[in-house]
Amino acid sequence: MKTLNKERQASITPRIALNLLKEGNARFIFNLSANRNLLQQVNDTRNGQWPFATILSCIDSRTSAELIFDQGLGDIFSVRIAGNIVNTDILGSMEFACKIAQSKLIVVLGHTKCGAVKGACDHVEMGNLTELLSKLQPAVYQEKETIENRNSSNSIFVENVAVLNVKRSVKALLERSYILEQMVENGEIGIVGAMYNVETGKVEFLQDVQYIKDEENTTFSVAELRH
Repeated sequence: MKTLNKERQASITPRIALNLLKEGNARFIFNLSANRNLLQQVNDTRNGQWPFATILSCIDSRTSAELIFDQGLGDIFSVRIAGNIVNTDILGSMEFACKIAQSKLIVVLGHTKCGAVKGACDHVEMGNLTELLSKLQPAVYQEKETIENRNSSNSIFVENVAVLNVKRSVKALLERSYILEQMVENGEIGIVGAMYNVETGKVEFLQDVQYIKDEENTTFSVAELRH
């Protein structure tokens, strides 16, 4: 597998970037990792980096983006925080990744059996974790399907909240960053939401949370994210 350089990165569209991640996850699931010389990639990237995608994921030890998407050194930016939430520092990192380093796709990656989501469902308060979990509470209250057992003992409730949290994070990226909003509007980048299954290793890209402006899709507007 060749190391990305500036020319190869420039040839990748947001849609191609998404397909590269899907192909990588398929390799991961079937234990068919691409053949890479990581030491050679260290040498190839010593003077610069040209990642094609940026992944916002949870700190969960089972959700390393480089592994589950079978990517090598210099291929992706990996932004990790409990509950894959969005804050000002995350936004700044994303703006650097896309506007400066020319990454073509942002993926907000949630996962099943998320400890942070469970903590939010149980309204846990503990030190600085209290403030972090408060950012997941809107997804907890937005979940309207569950009437009883609205806590971490109800796995369906937990997974529903996790999906809603991904969707809210995607929306937050566009609502809180004019730079990212304009890049999506201009077709320079795409933003998608996804869920990783910790039991199977499979990433499911959420069909209703894919904002990629293809050449033929000239009517797409970022304003759609507001609804």
